[in-house]
Amino acid sequence: MTSAVIVDIVRTASGKGKPGGALSGVHPAELLASTLRALVERTGIDPSLVDDVITGCVGQYGDQAQNIGRTALLVAGFPVSVPATTVDRQCGSSQQAAHFAAQGVIAGAYDIAIACGVESMSRVPMGSARGTGDPLGPLAQRFASLPNQGIGAELIAARWKLDRETLDAYAAQSHQRAAAYGQAGGFDKDIVPITLPDGAIHTVDETVRASTTAEGLAGLKPSFQTEAMSAQYPEISWSITAGNASPLTDGASAALIMSEERAAALGLTPRARFHSFAVVGDDPEIMLTGPIPATHKVLAKSGLTIDDIDAYEVNEAFASVPLAWAREFNADLERLNPFGGAIALGHPLGASGTRLMSTLLNRLETTGGRYGLQTMCEGGGMANATIIERI
Repeated sequence: MTSAVIVDIVRTASGKGKPGGALSGVHPAELLASTLRALVERTGIDPSLVDDVITGCVGQYGDQAQNIGRTALLVAGFPVSVPATTVDRQCGSSQQAAHFAAQGVIAGAYDIAIACGVESMSRVPMGSARGTGDPLGPLAQRFASLPNQGIGAELIAARWKLDRETLDAYAAQSHQRAAAYGQAGGFDKDIVPITLPDGAIHTVDETVRASTTAEGLAGLKPSFQTEAMSAQYPEISWSITAGNASPLTDGASAALIMSEERAAALGLTPRARFHSFAVVGDDPEIMLTGPIPATHKVLAKSGLTIDDIDAYEVNEAFASVPLAWAREFNADLERLNPFGGAIALGHPLGASGTRLMSTLLNRLETTGGRYGLQTMCEGGGMANATIIERI
């Protein structure tokens, strides 16, 4: 069977996803174009050989409307013959893009594809695509309660008995790990420099705070507690804050994916191959537990156990998500988001899937590990899981 490999993968450094954030003055199509150009420059590939560019983006509205993947590849200077599509699997959009690209290669539909993602949360705020509509309205006939993701994170903390101190300690560790690795130059091979409107060059994750401590986070107020919610969910102890959740973030990321045979023919050295894929639906009320069944499914398909996996990237939408996942699998916490996660590095929605993949591959190459697993909770109660094998 044809195997799909990752030849290279890059990302921008994160920017705070609000007006005045480091990347807020850069159009999202240019952010994404910067990663596409980097793949061409770093690998020397002729962009006309790319069969498709599959792009993850959640806020497909405003500056990110009208198939931003196609806009970005044209901005990047790709030939007009290269097509693109933009997909929405919520927070897992670019991880799903990687699945589609790799599966297309394995099926023989593609020789070469790019999976990528972008989100400018400073320019297209979360929820903008809803406008004045009510997209979930008819679901009330089936589900009595569909609260926001913050309530889902609180319900996870309650179900897995994760107290505030545990959540804050984990969040502080995310910043400390990311800061230490970044300051040592560990992310340098992943990050594409972005030229800002004032001429400055952005290469450092703006969302990482090296000085973060659990004691400092303990002073923050719960973000989702209201009188009405307290009455509706008496089991919640209200522990989710801005400090133990991922920040609003701008960023882009991209991976060059092709068949192993095509890579050899082009004289390219792959960094990893795709081993196994899974995608699942789960309870849309608690919403964020999908990584657990997704991991069970991908491990069953792969024939591997959790102990065979050398590194895990479980997206830190909220601290309770990876911690509950780790308890479910009795996973080694030293292998979990070892360079920090989205609490520190940011969560630019549509770009996070391929960003996690870059960090996961970086970890495997740094340690000589063989297998890496990444999984991501997604709006509506879904999750993707992917296992890659370092070459």
